[in-house]
Amino acid sequence: MSAKFEMSNVNLKVGARLKIKGEILPDAQRFQIDLGYDSQDLALHFNPRFHDDTDGAVIVCNSKIAGCWGEEKREMHNPLHRGTHVKIVLKLTGDMFEVELPDGYEIQFPNRGDMAAIDYVKITGDFKVTCIKIC
Repeated sequence: MSAKFEMSNVNLKVGARLKIKGEILPDAQRFQIDLGYDSQDLALHFNPRFHDDTDGAVIVCNSKIAGCWGEEKREMHNPLHRGTHVKIVLKLTGDMFEVELPDGYEIQFPNRGDMAAIDYVKITGDFKVTCIKIC
């Protein structure tokens, strides 16, 4: 079962945090959290994969500017597990995104589109959202 949660006009500014709580489905293959201006301009594409053909369990981060994907950053540290409830915290610091994982590990990814505010959030895949908070 694949879920989809989408918000526009979010206005997540530099320094704000987006806290997402939810359940990774028991048979999850992957899910993604996209932050940006719209679906064609994504400053952060956060994509945990539980069985990647190349790297196994990996977290892939990327950006999409004017519909064109950038170079992937592949993070081998993946503390996310199928069938668990998790909290993921995403923060825009200006020139960087910081993603705090449930075990406290932090992934940093550059704000390639130099977005000063995030207007669009989409969460899709094998993840059931239970709570979203902007603070």
